Amino acid sequence: MAMATTLHPSSIVLVPTSLKEAKPLTTNSSQKLLANCKTLNELKQLHCDMMKKGLCHKPGGDHINKLIAACVQIGTLESLDYAGNAFQDDDDGIPSVYVCNCLIRGYASAGLCEKAILLYIQMVGMGIVPDNYTFPFLLSACSKTTALSEGVQVHGVVVKMGLDGDIFVSNSFIHFYAECGKVDLGRKVFDKMLERNVVSWTSLINGYAGRDLAKEAVSLFFQMVEAGVEPNPVTMVCVISACAKLKDLELGKKVCAYIGESGVELNALMVNALVDMYMKCGDICSARRIFDECTDKNLVTYNTIMSNYVYHGRAGDVLVILDEMLQKGPRPDKVTMLSTIAACAQLGDLSVGKSSHAYVLRNGLEGWDNILNAIIDMYMKCGERGAACKAFEHMPNKTVVTWNSLIAGLGRDGDVELALRIFDEMLERDLVSWNTMISALVQASMFEEAIELFREMQNQGIEGDRVTMVGIASACGYLGALDLAKWVCTYIEKNDIHMDLQLGTALVDMFSRCGDPSSALHVFRRMEKRDVSAWTAAIGVMAMEGNTEGAIELFNEMLKQKVKPDDVVFVALLSACSHGGSVDQGRQVFWSMEKTHGTSPQIVHYGCMVDLLGRAGLLEEALHLIQSMPMEPNEVMWGSLLAACRKHKNVELAHYAAEKLTQLAPERVGIHVLLSNIYASAGKWTDVARVRLQMKEKGIQKVPGSSSIEVHGLVHEFTSGDESHTENTQIELMLQEINCRLRGIGYVPDTTNVLLDVDEQEKEHLLSRHSEKLAMAYGLITTSQGIPIRVVKNLRMCSDCHSFAKLVSKLYNREMTVRDNNRYHFFKEGFCSCGDYW
Repeated sequence: MAMATTLHPSSIVLVPTSLKEAKPLTTNSSQKLLANCKTLNELKQLHCDMMKKGLCHKPGGDHINKLIAACVQIGTLESLDYAGNAFQDDDDGIPSVYVCNCLIRGYASAGLCEKAILLYIQMVGMGIVPDNYTFPFLLSACSKTTALSEGVQVHGVVVKMGLDGDIFVSNSFIHFYAECGKVDLGRKVFDKMLERNVVSWTSLINGYAGRDLAKEAVSLFFQMVEAGVEPNPVTMVCVISACAKLKDLELGKKVCAYIGESGVELNALMVNALVDMYMKCGDICSARRIFDECTDKNLVTYNTIMSNYVYHGRAGDVLVILDEMLQKGPRPDKVTMLSTIAACAQLGDLSVGKSSHAYVLRNGLEGWDNILNAIIDMYMKCGERGAACKAFEHMPNKTVVTWNSLIAGLGRDGDVELALRIFDEMLERDLVSWNTMISALVQASMFEEAIELFREMQNQGIEGDRVTMVGIASACGYLGALDLAKWVCTYIEKNDIHMDLQLGTALVDMFSRCGDPSSALHVFRRMEKRDVSAWTAAIGVMAMEGNTEGAIELFNEMLKQKVKPDDVVFVALLSACSHGGSVDQGRQVFWSMEKTHGTSPQIVHYGCMVDLLGRAGLLEEALHLIQSMPMEPNEVMWGSLLAACRKHKNVELAHYAAEKLTQLAPERVGIHVLLSNIYASAGKWTDVARVRLQMKEKGIQKVPGSSSIEVHGLVHEFTSGDESHTENTQIELMLQEINCRLRGIGYVPDTTNVLLDVDEQEKEHLLSRHSEKLAMAYGLITTSQGIPIRVVKNLRMCSDCHSFAKLVSKLYNREMTVRDNNRYHFFKEGFCSCGDYW
């Protein structure tokens, strides 16, 4: 802080108005009148009259000191300016320490901190010795402007003067150091104090609580109680707020128990702190009880519970509180409306949202950027893009947060193209802008574009954070880009990004999808905390491998860790049983859900069981389960049965399942494709032609098979029969070499996988150009011996490609991984991890 060591006095402008009094103005009467002045104009008039009568410079009158004290008492910027001018123009010798203290206090209270410090410098320069009242006022100014250097110098002066033993001065230093972020120095002052009062303890507790040292704040509070010092309401608010930051409900309850035992009377500030603490600790019922029992709720009380309800996703409760507030509470302010609009966005309640927008406009609250950003978000979530864009266009001050809100809304709305265009138009971007856009691309399954945007972000020198890496991990997982996935982990470690539950779970899922279960489980084991989602991701790793035993072991370990299973973890368990062909274990898991764990099976769990039974060829049992379940079967369930019918060539049941499926989802492409394939496998080409004609009439197109492979950090994609790749000639030569070597060891193409009515030669040609074979061939010609080949396919791997991959892994001594839309296949030395069951 730059400061001058001298002040330039300005002349006092006097208002020439006479005072009409019944008695003549005397020294005593003028001093009494000064003390009774309520406004600056009254002071000016009195001061003018005193000067006319020559009372201001009368010996022993002390009029200037009284005038300055009266100005400070009024406390406006204008009155303080008047007091400063009077101080500078006083020619009656050296001012008293009292008047200096008075003016320093006034400046500090009004936030004119530099003036307060400059006055202290001038005071010392005039030879006025400060006293123990000077320093608390001066340190208040230093605290407000975080003038650490100046405050430390003041500390040196205090020690030299021997005033460091004064309890009020020491308390001021504790507060000062806490405000400047130097709580450790405040603690040193505290520890040296021979005498402490409640302010000493409270100042340090507040310092700890305000500097993310909540544990230390609570610990100090209990030390204070043990020392026999009775806390005041301010102390209680500080320690309750610390418990809220820790989200430690048990600790919060101990503090509340003390309040009850000690008989500390609850005031509005304490009620607000308690409501906030219980909300943040997840005890919503206790928070609501305290709120309902409070008879003198203020605006902060309402805003506290409403904002916490928004945080917990209980938007309906927000509107209930708002209704009570409108009927008998204080008038809503901008904070109230922010919570209300956010609640409307969560609920998709356009009606209340529009009313809230109108209230904002009527009451002039639209000048607050956060409100307008929330309004844009609300309209986007309510499907009113036009209204959101209109609100955006009319914003006079579009901040980067405003642009981010619009991009996020467009991303959720699925219009990624427009979101990208707006993103490119932004003159200023922050990390949230990049994260929002990356998230929108990932949600739109534009994974390569998301990774490319991340690279551009790095080129601009912007480091990613936890949110960035969650999005990029998801993109890597879906692409199956293992090299990039490993780089992501290195990036996180190098940049010291905190791996919380969400990021850790995302990394486990990423490695699982990339076909690296050992890395996935390594990340899982390193996680400091694991919730049910993290355990589910780890069990999902086993499910992708078809490792039923591993999945069950993880589940039992989860139960030992006292983590309560939810619906989703049972989906992962049943999937593991399905992929592993473990019918009996699957049945046991399914029936234990309600009996052992108190979780009623939902339709998704019945669907898993149908898939499990269908894969195992137990089609009649699967059909019976569908017909006996307590809810109506959905399209996914009939689709699973239809897929099982294809695998086990049950044409009759397939026709029945297809009819049921058509009734539920007539436009679903997979129904017609599966049914066509089943007829083709049975050689019923007339039925194939009929189904395909229906597809053509309805404009339904079969999704082409595609496979991708990551080589040297770049993802290459192939479709079946693809000849567009730049290295197509080399790929063709590699395929010819492979097929020649495979025939030499007795390989015969399984042409039943070609579901077209063409001759055997054409079937073999089509079969040889399946997308995963093209990707494998490209991997062999572009990677060195010993480097595993990893392929990601969008459809189920056919049996011929499966046999092809097993033989190639043996002939070329290469480990290969293929992730299809169901599971992972790990090929090594002529064997597959699935045991030919998928």
